[in-house]
Amino acid sequence: MISKAAVDWTAIDTVLLDMDGTLLDLRFDNWFWQELIPRRYAAANGLELAETQDLLAPKFGDVKGTLQWYCIEYWSRELKLDIDGIKREASSEVGFLPGAQQFLSKLKDGGKRRVLVTNAHPKTLAIKNERVGLGRYFDACYSTHSFAAPKEDAAFWPRLQAQEGFEPKRTLFVDDSLSVLNAARDFGIAWLRVVRRPDSGRPPQDTGEYLAVDRVADLM
Repeated sequence: MISKAAVDWTAIDTVLLDMDGTLLDLRFDNWFWQELIPRRYAAANGLELAETQDLLAPKFGDVKGTLQWYCIEYWSRELKLDIDGIKREASSEVGFLPGAQQFLSKLKDGGKRRVLVTNAHPKTLAIKNERVGLGRYFDACYSTHSFAAPKEDAAFWPRLQAQEGFEPKRTLFVDDSLSVLNAARDFGIAWLRVVRRPDSGRPPQDTGEYLAVDRVADLM
């Protein structure tokens, strides 16, 4: 039986793909920000871990969905920690979600333009690329920091289109964030899919109105 989330590949020229939670396991990022950074901050400031988590939660919440939320330099200043250095130390934990590499190879074999579009800071993108070799699977890789707006922001999409020249009606975009998909939908991208299991260590997420797959490999 064909999945409801299947796509008509004859109708698609360009595939836009998120990085964390779509291709790479979001387990790393959740662990990094929810466990490792609070531990490092607590140690640096002589605090208990629970106290630190309570302290950091509103700091994170205040900027969620903005470029600052994703910015290594912002958090290095705000927390007085070397976020770049800590990420590099922990980069051995970065890894693909199951089937992601095979999916990307099949896209190439099918003649599709493969474009990575991530809210991650350019330094984060560089660290993860060094670790797992993302760049070899793509025709182009973009951090939204270069466009001065995250994917959740309506301003981002026409800026990306001006750079890439993709036709929204013949474009597939896959992400794990509903707010990001909402912005892409409003811009007019015809083919939208959400990843149901962005973090391999957590239960499936609520995917709202969007057609969902457990992993990108399920789209082929």
